[in-house]
Amino acid sequence: MQGAFEGKDEMKKKDRKISLLRFERKHEPLLPWPAFVRRMLLSALVGLAMIAVSLLIGMIGYHALEGLDAMDSFLNASMILSGMGPLWSPRTEPGKLFAGLYALYSGLAVLAIAGITFAPMVHRLLHALHAEPDNAENS
Repeated sequence: MQGAFEGKDEMKKKDRKISLLRFERKHEPLLPWPAFVRRMLLSALVGLAMIAVSLLIGMIGYHALEGLDAMDSFLNASMILSGMGPLWSPRTEPGKLFAGLYALYSGLAVLAIAGITFAPMVHRLLHALHAEPDNAENS
């Protein structure tokens, strides 16, 4: 009976080792380079997806509320998302409200995107500095 449960536990441990979203703990060894590169690519893809969704929200808002065409909506949304500020001044009250809320959202989104994108690098650096030495070195 106990053997069946051990197999499940081993599978869970293996799944945890493969997971790219779970960072290793202090007592665990550094992630091998191929897995680290996969983790970095996944983080970059998540960051790019968040940028695309944020741009889409801005483009839809500017198109619907200010009547800007697709290119002008993209330009305005990307300038606000990058922190440069709008090129087109909103003329309607709903457009002004959207522009203000989108600017506030963009500031937080940039911080979240940067955190998600660079977390694997920062974690690897901190883990390398604080990881416990291997037992083979201490023997």
